[in-house]
Amino acid sequence: MNKPALFESIVVTVVCDDRPGIVARLSHLVEEHGGNWTDSSMLSLAGKFAGILLAHVPAEQCDSLVTQLLQLDGEGMQVTAQRSSDPALEGETRDFELELIGQDRPGIVRDITSILTRHGVNVLELDSSCESASMSGEMLFKAKARLRVPEGVSRGVLREELEQLANELMVDINLQD
Repeated sequence: MNKPALFESIVVTVVCDDRPGIVARLSHLVEEHGGNWTDSSMLSLAGKFAGILLAHVPAEQCDSLVTQLLQLDGEGMQVTAQRSSDPALEGETRDFELELIGQDRPGIVRDITSILTRHGVNVLELDSSCESASMSGEMLFKAKARLRVPEGVSRGVLREELEQLANELMVDINLQD
């Protein structure tokens, strides 16, 4: 009877000039090493490609994959590849969605995350963009975040602090389960 393969998790980040074939190159390397590409977030910003991915790879293939990923530097890709394990959660948590929209100005993300950090809230995902408002043409900042909130944090207190900041910044903030 064959013993099941042990898998390791590898988190890979890549930044380079945007061009066709980047995702294909990464996915071929993962597949060549018997790995499974499970999660990723990738996009093009200002002519640059930026991506992060999670792959599960047989333990005996892990070193070889990491070595080959790092050699992509010769193809103009800045790559990091790190072994990872799921961190043990400290106590119970709840996940929330936060949405924000308002006139753009420097410091919005800093101000929001300062409140979140003070309460021990972890930002799991953050997507943001600036776009022209349809009527006024002013730049609107939009953000959507998935948050992991420790069980002991009062949703009401967190919401109150975020709403107070929203009033100061003149933005709309919505916090949902």
